[in-house]
Amino acid sequence: MTRASLDKQPHEVASMFDGVAANYDLTNDVLSLGQARLWRKEVAKAVGARPGHLVLDLAAGTATSSLPFAATGAYVVPCDFSLGMLREGKRKHPWLPLTAGDATKLPFKDGVFDTVTISFGLRNVQNTEGALRELYRVTKPGGQVVICEFSQPTWAPFRTVYTEYLMRALPPVARAVSSNPDAYVYLAESIRDWPDQPELAGLLQKAGWSKVAWRNLSGGIVALHRGFKA
Repeated sequence: MTRASLDKQPHEVASMFDGVAANYDLTNDVLSLGQARLWRKEVAKAVGARPGHLVLDLAAGTATSSLPFAATGAYVVPCDFSLGMLREGKRKHPWLPLTAGDATKLPFKDGVFDTVTISFGLRNVQNTEGALRELYRVTKPGGQVVICEFSQPTWAPFRTVYTEYLMRALPPVARAVSSNPDAYVYLAESIRDWPDQPELAGLLQKAGWSKVAWRNLSGGIVALHRGFKA
């Protein structure tokens, strides 16, 4: 199995990410033209972690995304369903409590975390609404969710260019830098088919989150969504 299909069977997606774990962070930096690091900084600002906070970093992969939260003194739990990603993360960051978990069936009690966050992972979950409800379940009353995900560029001419990049330029670039370029074909397709900013906001509200808002990054290539648990 070299790539997942768009019905997002969990075992297919996990297996696909197992296969790209070793070079995943480097490949992301190359394919995003260095923007991935900027996006991580914006997520860290939105989360606003501080000492004593409990943060769940879902779809954490190799736990690179968890490091800014840990640096504030917060207790961060990196969680992912790809064992290959978790093994690579444990090799790089052995002090972090990396945890295996499915976004739709999290291994945590109700109302545990001050913040739950997921970056570039929600669109790979088979049941988006189920995952948003599960994130709500494990968040404390008054806590927040922060989602960073690929979205739809707001300027129509740029949106056309961006779609062309995804479907035509990204696969050959991936072949040059990735151990499994077919995985990045799936990722390009999943980005193209993902809900836009208002639609994802609606799904958050439907799952119970209040005060839902979003902010565009890089012209809408990526959007930061936030919601609160009453």
